[in-house]
Amino acid sequence: MKVTKAQAQANRAHIVETASALFRERGYDGVGVADLMAAAGFTHGGFYKHFGSKADLMAEAAACGLASSTARSEGVDLAQYLDRYLSREHRDNPAAGCTLAALSSDAARQPDAVKAVFAEGLEQLLETLQAADGPADAVDEQAQRARRLSVIATLVGAITLSRACPDDSALADEILEACRDRLLPPQ
Repeated sequence: MKVTKAQAQANRAHIVETASALFRERGYDGVGVADLMAAAGFTHGGFYKHFGSKADLMAEAAACGLASSTARSEGVDLAQYLDRYLSREHRDNPAAGCTLAALSSDAARQPDAVKAVFAEGLEQLLETLQAADGPADAVDEQAQRARRLSVIATLVGAITLSRACPDDSALADEILEACRDRLLPPQ
């Protein structure tokens, strides 16, 4: 039975969403095309009807995950965002979490097309967080951007280091707590 164009687009979107979660959970090298397609409910052979290469899918899946991460930051104040981001729940569920925290180290070893998607996703997140900061003059805008970059780097680093510790490690929780305390303004 022939698949309609609309169904083919829906299938592709489903593969991208599945890949985005699997890549965040296992890393780019931890997911093979056959495993990915099986997880999405398709045969291995159908992969190349949708994508030219695994790298093409990695870039598209990263864009999907980064857009989702950015959407979760919209309209949330900094304290709420930090509490959610620097939580055990986020730490323990990379498949549902931030693409930057889960895959930045992997992306550094990928083709420029994947790196470009990460850079664009970071820029979009910076713009979203800028909207939360409100208007600023040119000098303040540079300082606010630098602060936002520092906050994002701290968040990504905190989750990455916490995940690198054993699950039952007190240090894993201490990292999250220390970064949360450092980033939240005193009440």
